[in-house]
Amino acid sequence: MREEYDFSQSVQNPYAKRAKKQISLNIEVETVEYFKELAVKMGLPYQTLINSYLTDCAMRHVEPQLKWTS
Repeated sequence: MREEYDFSQSVQNPYAKRAKKQISLNIEVETVEYFKELAVKMGLPYQTLINSYLTDCAMRHVEPQLKWTS
């Protein structure tokens, strides 16, 4: 390996803005199980499926319809 590298001609990563941010969420067990089962059927990781679903909702500006029961 070189002791020093020249980065003066380097180009900024075009995907850097699309980087993902790791967070922690408290999601009900049944919800996680649902997405895990669906992900198996679709052949992709469940976290990718959840991310895709949330991204789709955000792009379409979907607002949740919350109905509280007493």
